[in-house]
Amino acid sequence: MAAASSYPSFRFFLLLSTALFVSGEATSLLPLGNLATLSFEEGYTQLFGDSNLMLHGDGRTVHLSLDQRTGAGFASQDLYLHGFFSASIKLPSDYAAGVVVAFYLSNGDLFEKTHDEVDFEFLGNIRGREWRVQTNVYGNGSTAVGREERYGLWFDPTEDFHQYSILWSHQRIIFYVDNIAIREVVRTEAMGGEFPSKPMSLYATIWDGSTWATLGGRYKVNYKYAPYVAKLTDLVLHGCSVNPMFLDGNTMDHRTLCHGSDVAAYDSIRSSTTDERTAMAMFRRKHMTYSYCHDRVRYPSPPDECAIGPEAKNFLPSGEAKFKYRSSRGRRNGLSSLGAAVL
Repeated sequence: MAAASSYPSFRFFLLLSTALFVSGEATSLLPLGNLATLSFEEGYTQLFGDSNLMLHGDGRTVHLSLDQRTGAGFASQDLYLHGFFSASIKLPSDYAAGVVVAFYLSNGDLFEKTHDEVDFEFLGNIRGREWRVQTNVYGNGSTAVGREERYGLWFDPTEDFHQYSILWSHQRIIFYVDNIAIREVVRTEAMGGEFPSKPMSLYATIWDGSTWATLGGRYKVNYKYAPYVAKLTDLVLHGCSVNPMFLDGNTMDHRTLCHGSDVAAYDSIRSSTTDERTAMAMFRRKHMTYSYCHDRVRYPSPPDECAIGPEAKNFLPSGEAKFKYRSSRGRRNGLSSLGAAVL
């Protein structure tokens, strides 16, 4: 079973993992290069898709395909209570409307009505329009409150692999794209039990989201362009493995294989310095295209955890940004003016 809960160098590299700012540009040090990546057999198991899941490179690269017959998906062999989870992903190119690629944590198979979930969802589009990235968080079955945010990207995610990471601790959840923090969800009293707090598995899937993924279902998957292939590599599972002993039908023994120092290390990671928060705010101002906190159609009164500030003027009542992001793919360094908020 894959765990990776106590690599000796982990705490050392956490201390080194800060952002260095030179002339307004950022050089980031992330522990990813020092965290062991796992082969498929070491850490994962196939969920569905039979031959639509294929292994390459000694099992360290996974191809997930969607065709008219089926999609594909896999999950971690272990459950985790907090950790750092990462993959480098290359998305399908050409016409990809209706296609959904997901990289996420969930325990829906164990807690059907009270499940937790932390999502990266990649939403395909018609030719000439870009993939969108959506993040979401559910806790304790709070699916009636969708905490979606969507973003444009400063690169073409179909041309090369890019790293997508989730840090989940007792106090916060941070989403990263290429080592840059794009969203931080802090556990607050206002969220109550809706902050994910039960052990979860890591999943990766590709599937047909024609009913909603592209402009609310206006554009659907066109299987003339199938198979759609998502490629994943550099898979990292660095978390606190859980002994899945059921105490009764609804409760789980949350004892983990983590040491106290490991738990403290996860909790110590945050985007709290002035430079890091400025960097994250700049990313969100430039690249966010939708925020549930500003969606007055769904939520006439913002959910309790939403702190509405001056940025509200940048959003329509639908939650969509007034000023759509324009891709800067032509620039080699699309974030040259953006400081990186990193682990």
